[in-house]
Amino acid sequence: MNAQPSSGQKSRPPVSRKAQQFTESVIREMTRLALEHDAVNLAQGFPDFPAPAEVKEAAVAAIRADVNQYAITWGARGFRQAVAERFERDSGLKIDPEREITVCCGATDAMIASLLAVVDPGEEVLIFEPFYENYGPDTIISGSVPRFVALRPPEWKFDPGELAGAFNERTRAVILNTPNNPTGKVFTREELEFIADLAKRHDAYVLTDEIYQHMVYDGARHVSIATLPGMRERTITINGMSKTYSVTGWRVGYAIAPPEITNAVRKMHDFITVGAAAPLQEAGATALRLPESYYCRLCAEYERRRDRLLAGLERAGFQCFRPRGAYYVMTDISGFGFPNDVEFARYLVQEIGVAVVPGSSFYSNPAAGRRQVRFAFCKTDATLDEAVRRLLKLKK
Repeated sequence: MNAQPSSGQKSRPPVSRKAQQFTESVIREMTRLALEHDAVNLAQGFPDFPAPAEVKEAAVAAIRADVNQYAITWGARGFRQAVAERFERDSGLKIDPEREITVCCGATDAMIASLLAVVDPGEEVLIFEPFYENYGPDTIISGSVPRFVALRPPEWKFDPGELAGAFNERTRAVILNTPNNPTGKVFTREELEFIADLAKRHDAYVLTDEIYQHMVYDGARHVSIATLPGMRERTITINGMSKTYSVTGWRVGYAIAPPEITNAVRKMHDFITVGAAAPLQEAGATALRLPESYYCRLCAEYERRRDRLLAGLERAGFQCFRPRGAYYVMTDISGFGFPNDVEFARYLVQEIGVAVVPGSSFYSNPAAGRRQVRFAFCKTDATLDEAVRRLLKLKK
């Protein structure tokens, strides 16, 4: 039986103030609705095609070799070495796998551990919006104060004056996501230089989520902000296995940072999740050493999938914002006559049989996204074609 408060004593809420400030993931909710209504799931960003065979075999081999106990809390040495090699190949920066890498349970763990490591309660964190839905709750959990800077369609550019004005004496960090989820924006070198200059001027960190770095299209190039002058010492680069190797369920990510910051990230990670799966880190080392041809094919295949879905969405009446990176398409739904994105998304999943993510879930002010929904194109041709076939019913 629950104890009752004594007479005159105020009853306390059953959950913390932190837990009251955000909802469960809208993306995961849409996946549940997709299963309930037998809908094509273009909401959650997980591939519905196999991971590379050699990567899967490496995981099986590691389990059979009894690599089944704890790895070092901050990551198996072999995997950290592979991360360092990959990062140097991609960015040109040489890093110390012993002192500058923390392996985490996915990029999600890496982000919250990094925020907890460098931001104190009450300090501000700048976030570009629309943003991946975890970033808002991350600031609440870390006790920091989010300050949002708009990315405006169709090119998803930020206003330099607005960004500069958002920085102040309380600004401790900027969360950057390039290529960006949900918009597919790839930040240009010039934009990154502007952000870097502000970060240096205000002594702020940049936490850059680069999980989609190998998915860039139309001649766009991914630039790691850590490579810009004066930024290595104030950048935490976050990445992981999920998207590049089609293993979103493995939950193996990592944070790259200078030694002093890495020590703090490791402490936070240790007491949040202890460590990532040991056999999957062994397989991760195999994945990170795949030949360059793998990454070329990956990018070309995703660009082809993007174009396939874009053509279908436009036939169905959507106004599409053409992404230059990642594997999502943001769309304008004004032409369909629904009062908002949530009602439209529920209609799509229940009546049309396609699950999408309401755009409002990517904004601090939901009204800013009420005319948008996001589609994921990390799917087979058959899945994309079936989704388009159903969406064409909207024209009727």
